[in-house]
Amino acid sequence: MKISLDFLIVLDAIDRHGSFSAAASALHRVPSALSHAVAKLESDLDVVLFARNGRRATLTPAGRALLDDGRHLLVAASELERRVQRIAKGWEAELRIALDMLIPADRMLPLIGRFLAAGHGTQVRLAYEVLGGGWDALVTGRADLVIGVPGDMPARSGIATRLLAADSRLRFMVAPSHPLASCPGPIAAAELRNHRAIAIADTSRELTARTAGLLEGQETLRVPDMETKAAAQAAGLGVGHLPRWLAEREAAAGRLVERTLADTRPATPCYIAWRTRRIGKALAWFLAELEKPEVLERLADGL
Repeated sequence: MKISLDFLIVLDAIDRHGSFSAAASALHRVPSALSHAVAKLESDLDVVLFARNGRRATLTPAGRALLDDGRHLLVAASELERRVQRIAKGWEAELRIALDMLIPADRMLPLIGRFLAAGHGTQVRLAYEVLGGGWDALVTGRADLVIGVPGDMPARSGIATRLLAADSRLRFMVAPSHPLASCPGPIAAAELRNHRAIAIADTSRELTARTAGLLEGQETLRVPDMETKAAAQAAGLGVGHLPRWLAEREAAAGRLVERTLADTRPATPCYIAWRTRRIGKALAWFLAELEKPEVLERLADGL
């Protein structure tokens, strides 16, 4: 490697200060050392990097191209040094947070914003999981913290939990034009099985996938997210359960109506869960914030 970070620092100093002597003074070196370094690289690369006019040194087009790209490397190297120092002090390089699809991502943004504004340097990755996918994300190591994960925790060690919502009750919603909208009384399973369900697939990769609200033999249209699910139901493509915050919004707009099922689904608790094998300072920061009542209330509202 003919071009070193040290040479890029020299090149940057000469360009900013306008001369070899001024750059040498800023770098606490002798001018001859800088002149030798530049001359050697010009010889190795067979290019001229500086046009010299008396004491003044001006970059040639080749020198300017080298410095412009080299400054990106200097910034990256500086950031790498800072990240290594932060990691040595207990801050993770990256914290992976998974939200269950029941919780809108924008509810997490104020919390993430406060963390990033503090300048700890940990990169944050936010992703969605569905049903047992949150547990699976912890088990397989693709998430360090999951929020809103429903149901029972798998029989695995290294996971801790905290209750987020004890009584998560989804609403069964249909389009006003759907046949079930005018069906009298609570809807029996035998009748419900005749109508297509709109569902979001469990995102588990290793653990056994879970289902919720689907009947054996029922035709199913699977969609990628909660907003698409509500839109598909409003379009009359099928029926299904929605979290209260979304069901109430769609009902208020006249796009969906709530119906009652004869076989009602029991309330499902939702949890905050995290990996306990490696709790760094970033994870500890989020766990402390997630103990605050106002934060929990915002996340659990309408589940």
